[in-house]
Amino acid sequence: MFEAGDIREWRGHDVVDFEGHKIGVLEAIYVDTATDQPFFATVTVGLPTRRRLVFAPLTGATVGPGYLKITQPKDVVKKAPAIDVDGELPAEDEPEIFAHYELDYKSGAGGERRLGRR
Repeated sequence: MFEAGDIREWRGHDVVDFEGHKIGVLEAIYVDTATDQPFFATVTVGLPTRRRLVFAPLTGATVGPGYLKITQPKDVVKKAPAIDVDGELPAEDEPEIFAHYELDYKSGAGGERRLGRR
């Protein structure tokens, strides 16, 4: 396995946890607006009639043949804050995503968003 050169190219591929358990399918990448580096992925999960997008951190993520492997366990990701498949992440919900994974959250110096969808 190796780090992805451009993780955005992996949209539509399976996302698995560190033990190889399938979580869902990679839908989008959210970058840290301060660095423009990939920080979170949205992963499509749920039943065909009740799909939603959960947020999963990309720190330490690697790719294999046809999948993206993240370092978080499947059950933690599935309980992460979510948005509808056609929804957008409200700026006021960003801190909750960081808190779920026990990550520090700081908005930009002018109070701007921390995450941007790419």
